[in-house]
Amino acid sequence: MDILKYCKREEADPQYMWDLSALYKTEEEFEKAVKTIDLMADDFKKNYENKLKSADIIKNAMDDYRDIVANIDRIAHYASLDVEADGHNEKSQKRAMATFTKIADIENKMSFFETELVQVDEQTLEEVKNDTNNTRYIDDLLKKKEHILSKEVENAISKFSQTFSSFYEIYNTTKIHDITFPDFEVNGKKYEMTYNLFEGVYDNDPDTDLRRKSYEVFYNELAKYKNTTAMIYLSHCQAEKAESELRGYDSVIDFLLDRQNISRELYDRQLDVIMQELPKHMRKYAQIIKKEYDLDQVTFMDLKLDVENSFSKNISVEDARNLLKDGLSILGEDYSKMLDRAFDEKWIDFVNTFGKSTGAFCASPFLAHPYVLISWTGKLTEAIVLSHELGHAGQSYISQKTQNVLDNDPSMYFVESPSTTNELIMSRYLLEKATTDQERRYLSGQIISRTYFHNFVTHFIEGYYQREVYKLIDKKEGFTADDLSRIFKETLQKFWGEDVEINEGSELTWMRQPHYYMGLYPYTYSAGLTIGTQVSKMIVEEGKPAADRWLKALALGSTEDSVGIAKAAGVDITTDKPLKDTIEYIGKVIDDIEKYDK
Repeated sequence: MDILKYCKREEADPQYMWDLSALYKTEEEFEKAVKTIDLMADDFKKNYENKLKSADIIKNAMDDYRDIVANIDRIAHYASLDVEADGHNEKSQKRAMATFTKIADIENKMSFFETELVQVDEQTLEEVKNDTNNTRYIDDLLKKKEHILSKEVENAISKFSQTFSSFYEIYNTTKIHDITFPDFEVNGKKYEMTYNLFEGVYDNDPDTDLRRKSYEVFYNELAKYKNTTAMIYLSHCQAEKAESELRGYDSVIDFLLDRQNISRELYDRQLDVIMQELPKHMRKYAQIIKKEYDLDQVTFMDLKLDVENSFSKNISVEDARNLLKDGLSILGEDYSKMLDRAFDEKWIDFVNTFGKSTGAFCASPFLAHPYVLISWTGKLTEAIVLSHELGHAGQSYISQKTQNVLDNDPSMYFVESPSTTNELIMSRYLLEKATTDQERRYLSGQIISRTYFHNFVTHFIEGYYQREVYKLIDKKEGFTADDLSRIFKETLQKFWGEDVEINEGSELTWMRQPHYYMGLYPYTYSAGLTIGTQVSKMIVEEGKPAADRWLKALALGSTEDSVGIAKAAGVDITTDKPLKDTIEYIGKVIDDIEKYDK
């Protein structure tokens, strides 16, 4: 069966679909688990509410709390992953809705815990911290003490948690279910259009007529939903602003950064330095694309094109597995075994099916193993995407061996470092194996068009735009779809200048990104890749010592902040040097693309 062909979920090859039985083997087992967790929450409330009087009681409460959180995480993943794989499945949708309603109820029962715990005297909490499983959690709790509200208010906020998180679900429902695209015709040939086909195939097709027509069809249809999407996003931002004010933050940006344990200085520096220093390199790259494809003018529709496209290779899933094992072997035997498990135990969903979520992601349930969603296109670049997602898998696989459920997830600022490090290790590995200048030029082009364009351009522009949107929210100004389109277009124009034509429709690109419903996520791609660039360089140049440092850093989970984890890996992000060095490296790779074109 051809996994590249779009089909219904039930028609796809099970060999290339993930297996969720590691979470629950049967529906009955899942339903029993939901009931059990609900009872555990009842017992937790009964045993500990208004009773956190001694270190021993609190330690017992912490053990029970971790157990409940881990099991909530498990049922949440089981319900959500099924929908991500097939959003058209009504049974899965209903299960997910019921599950998250129940989770909201469970979390509401436990909402007293933090508000009561933060009121416990310091001496008792110090005794609780003697158990290292509790140290990081208690320290973080005390840091945000001034922003924790009364038990009654926290309980009320908890009751609205499902409502506050529904904006992402509404956005995704509109995107996956309501937006359908018409077929289109180019030079007498008909083409099907879906979100995944546009983002995975058409947007970088070397046929200019096909590529530009697909943009026109895609964005024309997207425009019909711009007002609905803008209203969903406005409601989400206003909910975040309301909570930030309740908790005593002057800015919603500060509120969201506090969740990442990152300073406003690091956040602003990441955005401002890139906008100041990266455009000159990427504008040069745009002119390379113009020359490569003999274009009269480079437009936004042309920026995803590959250099040396004629050298582009296809690759099977099986060959990708071998390639990744070879390229990432520098990370050691245990990492290699993890990669084998990912394929053998069906952690990965490769198939192209209707109703499947767009893009690629890795989910990491604590009581099972990671899961990766990807829509396989058969291109060599897809193997690099897979290495990215397996980088996320590797981080959770490693940290979950050493950290408890409350300590295994690093700050969002760092979270894209393991993934992008893998991408660059693979890219450097392929470059080292290259035998001709044409191949080196193609691979250098892939480093820019895949790794850096995606993380340092696409997501950076989204992050820069997002900051402007939150500035409006902080000023208590609303926005319309036209406002969002204007801000996005201005951001594109500021970055690309006169070198790239921002064609009509491009301003609607803000509609395509779900990350806006996940806090300050977009900017973290460039932050993570800044660390990843330096780490991958050290690993390739130093070998095992640098790889060992990296693996130890990954094992830290959230027991250190992003500055501490980066330092453990050998990168000092308290200065802008790693960021500027990364931008300089991007410029060098673009120079290499020119150098090999001789």
